[in-house]
Amino acid sequence: MAQSPAQHTAQKPTACLALADGTVFYGHGFGTRGEVVAELVFNTAMTGYQEIMTDPSYASQIVTFTFPHIGNTGVTEQDDEAPEPVASGIVVKWDPTEPSNWRASSDLVEWMERRGRIGIGGIDTRRLTRAIRQQGSPHVVLAHDPEGRFDIAAMVAKARDWKGLVGLDLAKEVTTRQSYRWAEGLWEWPGQFGTSGEKKPFRVVAVDYGAKRNILRSLAQSGAEVIVLPASASAEDVLAHDPEGVFLSNGPGDPAATGAYAVPMIRSLLEQDLPIFGICLGHQMLALALGAKTIKMNHGHHGANHPVKDVETGKVEITSMNHGFAVDAQTLPQGVIETHVSLFDGSNCGLRMSDRPVFSVQYHPEASPGPQDSAYLFDRFAEAMRARR
Repeated sequence: MAQSPAQHTAQKPTACLALADGTVFYGHGFGTRGEVVAELVFNTAMTGYQEIMTDPSYASQIVTFTFPHIGNTGVTEQDDEAPEPVASGIVVKWDPTEPSNWRASSDLVEWMERRGRIGIGGIDTRRLTRAIRQQGSPHVVLAHDPEGRFDIAAMVAKARDWKGLVGLDLAKEVTTRQSYRWAEGLWEWPGQFGTSGEKKPFRVVAVDYGAKRNILRSLAQSGAEVIVLPASASAEDVLAHDPEGVFLSNGPGDPAATGAYAVPMIRSLLEQDLPIFGICLGHQMLALALGAKTIKMNHGHHGANHPVKDVETGKVEITSMNHGFAVDAQTLPQGVIETHVSLFDGSNCGLRMSDRPVFSVQYHPEASPGPQDSAYLFDRFAEAMRARR
């Protein structure tokens, strides 16, 4: 268990965060020991740190939490969004304390040490967040050494030399290695996930670019028999399962890099007139396949409180987001309609084809963590498959 902030006042730093511009933050290390280089982002969610740490979309990123009390609900295996944590590390204001939660099976510090992830506490996360917003997501090195031995010059040099996420295909690193079927539904009181032995009305192939478990649960809950395929699956692989709908999952990295092999596959599927639904990286993959372009954002959108406007209905949804790239709405071709925009910065958050049951959103309607305003999108996908029949 990590020590309280008061116990650290007279101790030397045991962790260090070095930015590529030479800025250095010292703090208290927890989790595993070692050093890691990654892109630094901030997340404004007040809950769900375990889901965030295990979200494959955070590959090669270190997460700064703006909410100070990270770790106070502990961890439980049920909340993992992937078999192992994917985010490289975390930065927090207060050191994690002993958890208070009836569902907790372990504390965050022990979980991070066991899972090989580095944390640093005692950081002025407001100052760090302001720097990220003003200068963009920096390349950083995070190190944890109980003896407090840090080669700052070497850490800064490593951060400067790191090439970053642009041009990096990370979907191939986090995708499943083989196909499998998913039947588990959403979590239900008093503490289990829904299951059903009944035959599902729809068969959906989900292309895994880094799929979160709660997205697959949401698909199953909407009535789909879900077959998950690797990111490298071809159109022939997808169609071999005779799907009634295709889902394109979330995932990390530069969409243009993943698009090198994903876009030709999606274009082939578009010729089949199948309902297609994309989320996050899947949204970007679909946009690229339709002829649009993607751009790297200054600091991205990461949080569970992002307002998004449905431009067709005027409805505003509070959504969960995690993306550092965005679809350039100015490049959407004729026949592709922008459906949602961010009320923070006006960036594109959704699209649909005018003549086919094909749509996607940039945000996360599975709400893990986050609000459930957008859960209806899974029902919309099911309705598109029902209408196709």
